[in-house]
Amino acid sequence: MPAPEKSKQKMSIKVPSKDREPSKDPEKSDPSNESQKQSKSPENEKAKKAASIEHEEMNEEDRLLKEGLELAVARASEADTAAKKAALAYISKVIRSATTSMTSVPKPLKFLRSHYNALESTYQSISEIEIKKSLADILSILAMTSTSQEERASLKYKLNGNMTDLGQWGHEYLRTLAGQIGEEYTARVTEEDESEDKKSEKIKELMILVDEIVPFHLKHNAEAEAVDLLVEVQCLNKLNESPYVDEKNYERVCLYLIRLSDYMSDPDDLLSILKVAYQLYLKQKKYVDALRVALKMDDMTLISNLFSSIDDEPLLKQMALLLGRHRSSFVHDDESLNELIGNATLNENFLLLAKDLDVIEPKTPEDIYKSHLAESAGFSRRRDNGLPQVDSARANLASTFVNAFVNCGYGQDSLMTPEGNNWLYKNKDHGMLSAAASMGMILMWNVEEGLAQIDKFLYTNDTNISAGAALAMGIVCSGVKNESDPAMALLTDHIEGTNSTMRIASICGLGIAYAGSRREDVMELLVPVVANTENSNMVEIGLASLSLGLVFVGTCNDDVSATLAQRLMESTDTEMDQSMSHFISLGLGLLYLEKQEKVDVIMEVIKTVEHPIGAFTEVVLESCAYAGTGNVLKVQEMLHMCAEHLDEKADFQAAAVIGIAMVAMGEDVGTEMAIRTFDHLLHYGGLPIKRAVPLALALMHVGNPDYSVVDQLSRLTHDGDTEVAQSAILALGIVSSGTNNSRVAQLLRQLSEFYSREAGSVFMTRIAQGLNHLGKGLLTIHPFHSDRLLLSPVALGGVLAILFACLDARNTILDEHHYILYFLSCAIHPRMLITVDEELQPLPVIVRVGQAVETVGQAGRPKTITGFQTHTSPVLLGVRDRAELVSNEYRPVGGVLEGIVILQKIPENEIQSDV
Repeated sequence: MPAPEKSKQKMSIKVPSKDREPSKDPEKSDPSNESQKQSKSPENEKAKKAASIEHEEMNEEDRLLKEGLELAVARASEADTAAKKAALAYISKVIRSATTSMTSVPKPLKFLRSHYNALESTYQSISEIEIKKSLADILSILAMTSTSQEERASLKYKLNGNMTDLGQWGHEYLRTLAGQIGEEYTARVTEEDESEDKKSEKIKELMILVDEIVPFHLKHNAEAEAVDLLVEVQCLNKLNESPYVDEKNYERVCLYLIRLSDYMSDPDDLLSILKVAYQLYLKQKKYVDALRVALKMDDMTLISNLFSSIDDEPLLKQMALLLGRHRSSFVHDDESLNELIGNATLNENFLLLAKDLDVIEPKTPEDIYKSHLAESAGFSRRRDNGLPQVDSARANLASTFVNAFVNCGYGQDSLMTPEGNNWLYKNKDHGMLSAAASMGMILMWNVEEGLAQIDKFLYTNDTNISAGAALAMGIVCSGVKNESDPAMALLTDHIEGTNSTMRIASICGLGIAYAGSRREDVMELLVPVVANTENSNMVEIGLASLSLGLVFVGTCNDDVSATLAQRLMESTDTEMDQSMSHFISLGLGLLYLEKQEKVDVIMEVIKTVEHPIGAFTEVVLESCAYAGTGNVLKVQEMLHMCAEHLDEKADFQAAAVIGIAMVAMGEDVGTEMAIRTFDHLLHYGGLPIKRAVPLALALMHVGNPDYSVVDQLSRLTHDGDTEVAQSAILALGIVSSGTNNSRVAQLLRQLSEFYSREAGSVFMTRIAQGLNHLGKGLLTIHPFHSDRLLLSPVALGGVLAILFACLDARNTILDEHHYILYFLSCAIHPRMLITVDEELQPLPVIVRVGQAVETVGQAGRPKTITGFQTHTSPVLLGVRDRAELVSNEYRPVGGVLEGIVILQKIPENEIQSDV
């Protein structure tokens, strides 16, 4: 009858009672035998003592559990099939139902650990398939605590057990299994003796487990672990097919994928991860986020496909605005979208922000210097002795730059734009060039009005003023595309003209105006300048190379790279010894910005250059190719270059220091490690290395005046070596650019007094003061945007131009070539959040602005910002700030709340359902 049979089966694994009869076995009951055994084995004695202590400490429930499990293990080895099944079922049930704290091993596993070998022996002797599979499942989970990870015993037994419903064994078990699957996959793929067919068969076996584990992780908020496993077994595409990636968790999955891509050293792995993120965003119809990923991949085909697959006008406008912020060269068929991509509304929106914050009024250089605060009493008395003050040409030149930086983009100032002003003539010779060019900065992005005001300077008799006006033409058009193409129309003739100053200014103007545009007609104008070897002017060649690098930044253009490499090989030693030759190397490096292994071919070509500039160019190429990747191996290579103590021909070491910063920038852990490394370089490195360290620190913290970095730079501003001090002073300006940082402003005021008798250092201090107050605190030169996901190649190129000029500031910025500072205009952009409606009209809403919090891989729904303040848009955003909408009336069309954001009104029925 079924009932008695059932009870009999239960009785076979019944937990023994407390008062069992003592064993009749003479060997067990005889104390003399026991003592003999103990004396023979001290290890046994220790084990028994420990067991007895544990037994005493064990409570009644645990003791019964332990005895039940021991009995079940004994029954599992019996011949009776029903007893075996019942015993294994009991063990499985106890293990699955075990609950314990996160920090300790579950009790059933602890009690069964000593029986692992016995169960293994039993497994070998069992012939029934079903029972063998059940025991394999048990051994698989026991192997977690009983064997080492290298043996991969958990996986071995699971492959022989039941490979379905793995979740019942718990999350920790699946994590162990996932780790062992990754190791086993690598071992099977790399087996040399196996044929490809056998390998694929073995891998299929593992994929059965992967297909079980990944859905479990995705359903239980462990997206990071699911992605890690798929990366290990190179099956990331399974995420695109998985029904478990839905609107609830796609964001966490994609965010983890994008962060994971930063740690991929292999470019193919990097692209495959980003493509999966792109596909997932596309699947969820998050087109702006998909565009961000496409821009990170720099894939014009994906961008084009995105635009052609969407007909939602507000969404297309938001995507066009993002392309404009990135300075993309993409061209759309729709003219209205092209205007947004070409930043046609940028000046209008910037002035709207300035009016809202009430900073439209022009500022004078004296408002920035605040000399009355910096001067000591003795110094003041010397100034106020009743004699008329004599204007210094160098001081006036510094004031020209400060005026340009502070009033950048406002369209008005108190020195250059008022009618009848004579400021231009307070500068001498080449100073007039920069003074006239400063008009371009003041009228930046306002092409129509800018051209009208600058045109009057273009046709004067003074060559320097005309050249400055030509450069101003380029600066006004920086980042703005205009259908009339004024820069090309006005500057083409001057590049082919006879006057060298005019040619140089026009070359720089074209480079700034068309940075990132990839235009072939610009290449046709500038390539002959670089290739010219008869009566060649190294200033023209260097700046033409830099301009070409900016125009074709990150394109790996073969024609341009061949021309620049050829110029390096054909130049004489005298030409290569000039400081301006460094810009040929930088121009070449910019062509391969972020392109990683694509730089290898041109690197081989450059190795044939025997002059020291060859080694310098190699370092620059590698630095640019791996910029922003955080590649540790490249950082180590560059550190190795800095290990030698050289005083001559050590330019490549300075480039290596900046290279370390370029590779580490944008990645917090890498940046922190690089700062520690720079401390060592300052102590033990040679002079060329020390001179580059402040510039490298500045590059990693552009527009982010971190307290410790400002402190470090402040100490270096008083260094015994003038060039180290000057680099540190300019670095303070770059680090605080556009922040109006009061601490840096105070330090710079003190430095202007401290170095009052050193013209070069005072000039650098003034430039740094201008940068600190860039756009009255409304602009930034930070190259990252879109929540620090995207690196704008054009912006980085502009910053690098200044840093490389500062490697020999005495012969560039502090000499006649101070106009190189205007290359910063490529990086300048408003650091704003402006909310607009679907017609792009201003729409003030309440937003929270706070420090961004890293939420990747965090459980639940963590806060994305901390220490926030509530404002009404438009608002300013710092480098590490993030914004959130407070109102539930509107929602952003897509993407990150940064720059110009289009809002849509949420329908009433949706608001009520949310409530």
